[in-house]
Amino acid sequence: MSNADHPLSCKCGTVKGFVKTSNSLSRGVCYCKDCQMSALFLGKSAEVLDEHGGTDVVPTMPRNLRFTQGIDSLACMRLTENGLMRWYAKCCNTPICNTSPNFKMAFVGLVHNCLENGGASLDQSFGPVRMRVNTKGALGGVKIKQQGTVGTIVSFTRMLLRERFNGGYKLTPFYNVNSGASIVVPYVLSKQEWQGLRDQL
Repeated sequence: MSNADHPLSCKCGTVKGFVKTSNSLSRGVCYCKDCQMSALFLGKSAEVLDEHGGTDVVPTMPRNLRFTQGIDSLACMRLTENGLMRWYAKCCNTPICNTSPNFKMAFVGLVHNCLENGGASLDQSFGPVRMRVNTKGALGGVKIKQQGTVGTIVSFTRMLLRERFNGGYKLTPFYNVNSGASIVVPYVLSKQEWQGLRDQL
């Protein structure tokens, strides 16, 4: 791990790795109900969500991520059959990241919890929060202003196209690029489980 890398770890230390701090997109906070429900599913709402139900996320590319141990302890869930792949450490339910179900969409949204177990702070490695999205989902009746979405969408689109054309999307720890299948079968919530989580918000 070089000085340009930030350590990644689950809470109990079973899963470890690092993420390159270069070429990351703007760090952001997402207030959507899906992220809130995901935290509820893991039993980690108090650790994942801020006081308004926001999740601090560091967007990057799969090729910037390396696991050095514990990759066999990764698990994945989806809120619906068409939902994001939400990866976590099954040893301690620490959320790790979100990815697209299509590995050719080279995107990883790292959840802050896996980046806070040693090393530099998130501000030092990835800069301050510059984006706030899905703010209508904020809890507590507060109004939070949407921030940084246009510029991030442009950067995000450029990143996806670049990774697609240069083959960078094939450098992913989460998928078998020959078959396109994820390294673990995701658990998909039933309609009853989904509704049960939604009713808690």
